[in-house]
Amino acid sequence: MSQFNEDGSVGAGDCGAGHDGGAEAADCEETVHRLYHYLDGELTDERRKAIQAHLDDCGPCVDALGFEAELRRVIADRCKDRVPAQLRERIAELISHERLAGDSAHP
Repeated sequence: MSQFNEDGSVGAGDCGAGHDGGAEAADCEETVHRLYHYLDGELTDERRKAIQAHLDDCGPCVDALGFEAELRRVIADRCKDRVPAQLRERIAELISHERLAGDSAHP
């Protein structure tokens, strides 16, 4: 079972992964703070490797990563707009009509 703070974060040193505090290592606080950037691929290679190294040894942070990734999948799935087939067909017809009108205007 993961140990999280009241605000849902994982505090530095809470995971018991034996962090040495070196510049190349990421702690729990930094890892959780940067999860969205990690998931979006927005980190430098060096920072991504440091976060991955931390995740390799820290169960609570891996749990947080799994939760955030699943949450994103659920949100993405639920937020897809369902466009009625009739509306899609009508839009396609209008686009075709506009293209034909544009082609006839340029002989």
